[in-house]
Amino acid sequence: MGKITGFKEFDRQERPYKPVAERVSNFDEFVIPLAETEVKTQAARCMDCGIPYCHSGCPVMNQIPDWNDLVYSSDWEEASRNLHSTNNFPEFTGRICPAPCEASCTLNIDDNPVAIKTIECAIVDRAWEEGWVVPEVSESRTGKKVAVVGSGPAGLAAAQQLARAGHDVHVYEKQAKPGGLLRYGIPDFKMSKHLIERRAKQMEAEGVVFHCNRHVGVDTDVTDLERSHDAVLLSGGSEDPRDLAVPGRDLDGVHFAMDFLRQQNKRIGREDLGDVTPILAGGKHVVVIGGGDTGSDCIGTSFRQGALSVTQLEIMAAPPEMENKALSWPHWPLKMRTSSSQAEGATRDFAVMTTHFSGDKGKVKTLHGTRVDSTMKPVEGSEFELPADLVLLAMGFVNPVHDGMLKQLSVSLDGRGNVKADTVAYQTNRWKVFSAGDMRRGQSLVVWAIREGRQAARSIDEFLMGTSTLPR
Repeated sequence: MGKITGFKEFDRQERPYKPVAERVSNFDEFVIPLAETEVKTQAARCMDCGIPYCHSGCPVMNQIPDWNDLVYSSDWEEASRNLHSTNNFPEFTGRICPAPCEASCTLNIDDNPVAIKTIECAIVDRAWEEGWVVPEVSESRTGKKVAVVGSGPAGLAAAQQLARAGHDVHVYEKQAKPGGLLRYGIPDFKMSKHLIERRAKQMEAEGVVFHCNRHVGVDTDVTDLERSHDAVLLSGGSEDPRDLAVPGRDLDGVHFAMDFLRQQNKRIGREDLGDVTPILAGGKHVVVIGGGDTGSDCIGTSFRQGALSVTQLEIMAAPPEMENKALSWPHWPLKMRTSSSQAEGATRDFAVMTTHFSGDKGKVKTLHGTRVDSTMKPVEGSEFELPADLVLLAMGFVNPVHDGMLKQLSVSLDGRGNVKADTVAYQTNRWKVFSAGDMRRGQSLVVWAIREGRQAARSIDEFLMGTSTLPR
């Protein structure tokens, strides 16, 4: 719990950012870690609140008060052990998680929660620096073979847990390197990819085998995997993007957000882009349609590529500046948030709908829109135009891609088009086929994917062995 009176004595302090002018000149991480003494002070703010709602606010149920107290007591190694007992990859969540745990913190009633995310990141970064993160190799082998399709956070978490249980784990990834959304969707300025590389090396030392450039359902038959493995986990994510069916959608310069982000991440990773038309924001007026995290990533990437301007449009009305604590706490509140990328100079507009695009010689030049009322109906006389040399559609994902692997397996889908499996067994309608992460639950957070990967690993272990000692 830290220092018993710490929450009264110390103010909340978050990690600062490098200045905008400096950080938009490159794709490096720009969050400045706190000094050790400052982290300990923040850990001291964790109070003896009786019921630590941060536990339930965190999808992986991190034991936050425990490792806060360990940090305050300078027992960083034990804090790392505690943190890793519930979260395989805290260096990922410590950088890109929106921290629902902080929304659930008792001190958030006064808008002053413990800086949990900052402390989490400090613990794991210290653990890597000190050499405390090492391969955890199983002492015995089960002789069972498991295929994990997709190496995003759910697949990686499941693979690591299953390997530590003694199974022979093979991860199949369609891209050239493991990481899934973590590598190809999250910009490097939010999370450097060397973090994925060192985790992959740890997992390989634990016995996980990565098969990259293997697109299951396209160049690799999933039914062959099913026959040659004792269990198969489908963790390929939710990759079918929501489109915008308006006139002019087919003009050159209107692209899905992930195509734009994936290209840039491959450039930084010095990967071959393949036979694609480069999507670049340099010297252009960029419009991002969609107000979520992917849209923010497009904004930050556009500025770093040299965009002349970036405008972000959201069809929903602007949320309130502050939530009503009596109604929302300890749950995640709906309120106005400004991401680091949005703060770099983007113009944001709410309650607007795109009606069509127009252009010249096949290239988009103008976005035409209108304001909408509370029922999403156009407001007469509110039409407007925006210069748009590049339009990025960041409106989310509807479901996993059905063609290929899912159709070949004939797995059942739920009403939203996701793979149908519950959160106890994670088992599909096919006997030894399981599913976890965004492919099962739909578009969600990295921390939820890690949780589902861990829980699915336990269910698969029980399925193979009759019992399991893996945590849920």
